[in-house]
Amino acid sequence: MNQNLNFDALFAQFQANTRCIEALVSDVSTEQARWKPDPDTWSLLEVVNHLYDEEMLDFRTRLEILLSQSGAEWPPINPPAWVVERAYNTRDLTESLQNFLREREKSIRWLSGLKNADWQASASAPWGREMQAGEMFAAWVAHDLLHSRQLVELHWAWVNLQAGGYPVGYAGDW
Repeated sequence: MNQNLNFDALFAQFQANTRCIEALVSDVSTEQARWKPDPDTWSLLEVVNHLYDEEMLDFRTRLEILLSQSGAEWPPINPPAWVVERAYNTRDLTESLQNFLREREKSIRWLSGLKNADWQASASAPWGREMQAGEMFAAWVAHDLLHSRQLVELHWAWVNLQAGGYPVGYAGDW
């Protein structure tokens, strides 16, 4: 397998992801931010707070451990449980977005300061397989995109709700 991580391309996407996430949740009403199309789907507010916690407690922390080769244990995380335990859906959207953006800025500064990172550095992940630093960084960038798609899907569902039964099919296939 060719493992030539294109840091510049991934870092540019990482920065673009930040702007995309900000645009997708800015100027959203409290009602829309907390709305869930069904009990098993996260709200916009829950997605933003998930991204905030992941920024601090998962990707950046674990990538730092991988790159430093410190051998430190990965801190335990439980993102699905945190949604309820940390009452994400009761928080303020503006404050939640600012929390995420503040942590993302720390990540951007840290990543931009990396010199000669060993993307093949690896450690045993808590689930029992080796994980390389390059894989962690690529997954971080991809994680943003998965949640950007989720935010768009929530907006689509909200528009359908606001349409009050008028079909939106003329827009095109979803």
